[in-house]
Amino acid sequence: METTDWKRPFFLVWTGQAFSLLGSSLVQFALIWWLTQLTGSAAILATATLVAILPSIFLGPFAGALVDRWSRRWVMIISDACVALATLVLVFLFWLKVIQPWHVFVILFIRSLTGVFQGPAMLASTSLMVPEEHLSRITGLNQALRGLMGIAAPPLGALLLQLLPMFGVLSVDIVTALIAIVPLFFVPIPQPGSGKAVTVTPRTILQDVQSGLKYVASWPGLLGIILLAMVLNFLFAPTGSFIPLLVTEHFKGTAWHLSGLESVMGVGIIIGGLGLGAWGGFKKRILTSLVGIIGMCFGIILTSAATADKFWIALVAMGIVGLMSPIANGPLTAIIQARVAPEMQGRVITVLDSGATAMMPISLALAAPIAEFFGVRTWFIVSGSLCALIAAAAFFIKPIMRVEENGSGVSEGVAGVSVTGSITHQS
Repeated sequence: METTDWKRPFFLVWTGQAFSLLGSSLVQFALIWWLTQLTGSAAILATATLVAILPSIFLGPFAGALVDRWSRRWVMIISDACVALATLVLVFLFWLKVIQPWHVFVILFIRSLTGVFQGPAMLASTSLMVPEEHLSRITGLNQALRGLMGIAAPPLGALLLQLLPMFGVLSVDIVTALIAIVPLFFVPIPQPGSGKAVTVTPRTILQDVQSGLKYVASWPGLLGIILLAMVLNFLFAPTGSFIPLLVTEHFKGTAWHLSGLESVMGVGIIIGGLGLGAWGGFKKRILTSLVGIIGMCFGIILTSAATADKFWIALVAMGIVGLMSPIANGPLTAIIQARVAPEMQGRVITVLDSGATAMMPISLALAAPIAEFFGVRTWFIVSGSLCALIAAAAFFIKPIMRVEENGSGVSEGVAGVSVTGSITHQS
């Protein structure tokens, strides 16, 4: 692929997805704040997180197998369309003033279900649209985009909540989803494989899932990263869910305080993402990632030091977490995009996501009563300290530190399926 050929088609799709991300960020902010104001319960916020992650836990590997077989362009189109339809249902429920928390839980589940397909399809397509030498920079740019959403979406959401009824705020997400769909009709998305279509049956999907699991299991470094992500997610997940309660219960704040924390984090993510995009990270991507994880841990621990009259400490802490987030996450994505076979990426991405996400229900079940009894700050210091120790230990685990030097010992023909010949080509 010539470096001059990839930018226009990739960034057309990327820009559309950026608009979709903005809409989703507005919806997430508005719904979480609505639940916080309505219930003020850590259990309710934990439940909202739980129902949003269930599709990834149980369907992730199967979705990855389907992404590797189906047209990735149509996967993204249908996923964005389903998001728009799910949000439209919420718009009518709020408009009719019959909305209940369980309605929000159902819609969060549906939106998450579409994301199980959309995310891996975009990530797997990126590795075929972008030259390998630019992958770390693109992941840094993606992290910066998320940071920009973190800056723009919370205050914009808080402003829109003051200016518009809830159904008006949610309607923005429908427009942004449509904007994301349009470029996908005009930009060809490369597909790996020979272009021979294969009928998708339960048997072939199970075989593909099995091949993905064997591919990961035969690569000790990749398996180590997945296990590391599972443990870190177990400890980190509740901190994100409890930030609204930290604002309302500890700082006695409002939606503007919450938007301030999220915006400062967004500023940090932008700086970190742009820095990673310009720098590219250390030669060993995994080294960059572990440094970023330890930096995030420091930010989480610092959050616990913020007393009720020292909100500025929480702002600084969230800025550090945001700054280190791209440094931690970007290189891991680049490792998968650069080193995993293109025809296996959908499965590997979803195995990683499912493994990490599977820890969240357990951690939320444990963290919710601890937060209710000891206060949300307790979980911040416990999780931050343990995560720092685990990340430091990873420096001494050879398979993890050498993940980019070694690959899977399993060929693409695992489980009797010729993966390279089973992907429908899309011109």
